[in-house]
Amino acid sequence: MAKSQDERIALMTFSSVYPHYVTKVEKKGRSVDELHQVIKWLTGFTERTLQKHIKGAATFEEFFDAAKLNPNAHLITGVICGYRVEEIENPLTQKVRYLDKLVDELAKGRKMEKILRSE
Repeated sequence: MAKSQDERIALMTFSSVYPHYVTKVEKKGRSVDELHQVIKWLTGFTERTLQKHIKGAATFEEFFDAAKLNPNAHLITGVICGYRVEEIENPLTQKVRYLDKLVDELAKGRKMEKILRSE
C-alpha cells in the first residue's frame, strides 16, 4: 500500500532536503546565511541546533517536534506545490510547506522583512 503524502513528508529527513534548499536559493543569488536566517525564524533554532539537524538524521517530524514555531508562522500564506499552505489540515505537512514557502520566497528575491513577516 502506498504511503500518503503526509506519511512520506513525516519520514523524510531534513538533512536530505536541506541541500535542495541551498541549491535553490544560491541559484537565485541568495546566500546560505539568508537561508539559515529564514529557517531559524520559523523554527526558533539557534545556528548550533540548526547545524545539528543539517548533519543529523532527524525526520521532518523530529525536526519540527524540536522546533518552537514562530508565532507569526500563520501569516505564511499562498500556494506551494499546488497546495494553499493556510488550508493544509495535517499540522506537520503544513509546517514543512511553511518552510518550503519561505525558501521559495527567498529564491524569488522577496525582501527579508517580508519573508520574516515583520509587522
